[in-house]
Amino acid sequence: MQRRGRNNGEFSQKALYWLIMMLGALVRNISRKRSTAIAHLLGDFVFYILQTRRSLVTGNLALTFPEKSSAEIKAIASRVYRNQAENIIEMLRLPMIKTADDARHLLNVDAADFLAKTTGNKKGGVLVSAHFGNWELLGLCSGLLVAPLTIVVKPLKNSRIDSQINAWRTMQGNRVIYNGQALREGLRTLRRGEILVMLGDQSAPGGSFITGFLGRRTSVFLGPAWLALKAGVPLFAAMCRRTGDGRYKVDYEEIGYSDLGTSKEDAEELARRYTKVLERSIYQYPEEWFWLHNRWKRMEL
Repeated sequence: MQRRGRNNGEFSQKALYWLIMMLGALVRNISRKRSTAIAHLLGDFVFYILQTRRSLVTGNLALTFPEKSSAEIKAIASRVYRNQAENIIEMLRLPMIKTADDARHLLNVDAADFLAKTTGNKKGGVLVSAHFGNWELLGLCSGLLVAPLTIVVKPLKNSRIDSQINAWRTMQGNRVIYNGQALREGLRTLRRGEILVMLGDQSAPGGSFITGFLGRRTSVFLGPAWLALKAGVPLFAAMCRRTGDGRYKVDYEEIGYSDLGTSKEDAEELARRYTKVLERSIYQYPEEWFWLHNRWKRMEL
């Protein structure tokens, strides 16, 4: 019985992998305008028909924006589903981004200040971002337009899909490390004068640091703060958002910490600072964030 269940699980993983590969082949052979239209249809189907995690999304939006009506919340939620479907389709189109010109056509980025304070100053740097806009496209295009990146990722349960996505992430010179290696390998990366990218908007499994995020208290990951303080390198927030013309804009903001040391309390204070920057973008553009994740499952009791 156990072996049969394992075989069924392997078959399901293979089937999902090949389904994604076939969808990828399709969307890479049609125009971006048409692939975006497919994404919006897919998002609407999941939101209105399947209603996958819809109550979670609308409930969290209502708690975060109590001043908005139920109709406003529903409208934002529907755009969330469209945007996430668009992210999936655009991820499948990543192999089409082969040159800096390809990346520049999609991403408007001005990283002069970031580069001046990091690689231009012969120092590494930490970029903290969020599941906001299209973070996969941000990573690939920034690697071509700004500097090669080392990106901390979480392994997917489906090993075939995980390997394929990592191949896309690294095909233009970026490197990935899994989150279990983040502190050790991340510190080495920074001490080599390289750029480390981490997403700082999810809760920390087993984390003991609790702070405010979008109006509620929850566990926050200290990794970006600890690494920046330990390595003594600049820390910037980078948020990628849609501009409404099929392109994206990256907003960079340095998170200062010249008044901090390297203690746990200092890392917590720095985490509060970048968390506020991340949530400011989410408040301003709520449809861009990944509300389908149960972000507050590790709330303070």
